[in-house]
Amino acid sequence: MFAAERRQLILEMVRANGAVSLRELARVVQTSEVTVRRDVRALEAEGLLDRRHGGAVLPGGFTRESGFPQKSHLATAEKTAIADLAANLVEEGEAIVVGAGTTTQELARRLARVPGLTVVTNSLLVAQALAHANRVEVVMTGGTLRGSNYALVGSGAEQSLQGLRVSRAFLSGSGLTAERGLSTSNMLSASVDRALVQAAAEVVVLADHTKLGTDTMFQTVPTDVITRLVTDEPPAHDDRAATELQALADQGVQIAVAGASGNAGGGEPAPPRQQRRDVPLPGPRRGVPAGQGLRTATVLGEAGAEQRARVADMRRR
Repeated sequence: MFAAERRQLILEMVRANGAVSLRELARVVQTSEVTVRRDVRALEAEGLLDRRHGGAVLPGGFTRESGFPQKSHLATAEKTAIADLAANLVEEGEAIVVGAGTTTQELARRLARVPGLTVVTNSLLVAQALAHANRVEVVMTGGTLRGSNYALVGSGAEQSLQGLRVSRAFLSGSGLTAERGLSTSNMLSASVDRALVQAAAEVVVLADHTKLGTDTMFQTVPTDVITRLVTDEPPAHDDRAATELQALADQGVQIAVAGASGNAGGGEPAPPRQQRRDVPLPGPRRGVPAGQGLRTATVLGEAGAEQRARVADMRRR
């Protein structure tokens, strides 16, 4: 494929999806990430797109929201690895909330095997993934259906969450930075996500590396409220993503990295579940000192040393 044809295809993908990772672009145009990075630089010089941490976005600073058909085909391997790791944070008999998104949908598919679980959600896709799980109770919010991501939003959804108390909230979004926390491109979605956070003692964000350092219009979860981030390992050349992870960890966010070759995505047995424990009342994260560097979530168990070594190696790159 000639350079002009390749760049035109890259531009069409970014226009269709709003944001695309270099890894995904390389896969579609069937070339190396080094070549794609060169193409992206050339397109940026022409003002046709902007480079972001490990990817490309529409020009103008803030990425726009893609619809479900586009999102479902982006970073699929990364989302699978993240969902595998995040599922191990959930205990039998817990009550949790799960927000809308393609990554949380992947998580829901794995939660179908957790007995005695209660899942509160505003996502039709999450509910559908759990519909045939005999030992999982699904509670849906009210609200108005937002067709682009199959989520219930609006005052009805927010009011149905008042007075709710659960152990954890699992949320995704369009962007994540240490400065603003989790953000999304839609005001109604952001408002419901904030209501989900208010109901939870802990907040777990699921975000692949393409979202690290990306800032979108509406803040949903400030950094000081995020308990854990479950993400995938950024490419070796993506120094800015590693820097963003460090900045998040310095603010007290616990980091769990799911690599394609690690225990979360490599097909090895999952670590044993922890014993159920009491959880504090909802509110900002407590008891997590800042400045501790990158840390893996406790769910990693015996695999923690291996994960820490991989994260340290990522930071040295």
